[in-house]
Amino acid sequence: MASEPPQTDTQDVDACPVIESIELIGSQWRLAVLHELLEGEQRFNELKRSTGANARTLSRVLDDLGERGFVDRRIEEDAPIATYYSLTEKGESLEPVFDEIACWASSWLGEDGGEKRDTA
Repeated sequence: MASEPPQTDTQDVDACPVIESIELIGSQWRLAVLHELLEGEQRFNELKRSTGANARTLSRVLDDLGERGFVDRRIEEDAPIATYYSLTEKGESLEPVFDEIACWASSWLGEDGGEKRDTA
């Protein structure tokens, strides 16, 4: 009697698009950058300031999000040279997801960011 082969993590991920999606956008810095860019195009230093990421981390995250099709990069050659980042259509499509997370957070997280406790 042949036994079934054990499932691998790859099979589990393929079976669940939620997990696959979280792996694409789910790091702290990816989420922070995507959320900030929902406000519109920003320069590198603006993103650095608003997200709190260091330059190396931000550069890596922006490159990664660009490769995955979430972020566009535009370079303005006039002095001083400036690099601008904005969301692609794919990145903009995440806005309702962020809205739903914010709605969930307002219902389930306390003001200090911790989980709300039932006081009854």
